[in-house]
Amino acid sequence: MITSNMARAAHPSRVIVRVEGQATAGSGLLMDSVIMTDNLATIHDSEIDRVIGALGVMAEVDAALRTTLAL
Repeated sequence: MITSNMARAAHPSRVIVRVEGQATAGSGLLMDSVIMTDNLATIHDSEIDRVIGALGVMAEVDAALRTTLAL
């Protein structure tokens, strides 16, 4: 889950994404956001209609997921 509520950022399983950052260029995000890896959901790939963008912060997301999943 991704939220624009920056008050939710203070947790090791969350990643802050700033729209002005170079790693987020082309992300499709309109404002600074927080990726919450502690709020996971699965969907079938046939439910995805289109790609809005891509993030270049996957190393940070991987680290946050390791915290969430205790890996």
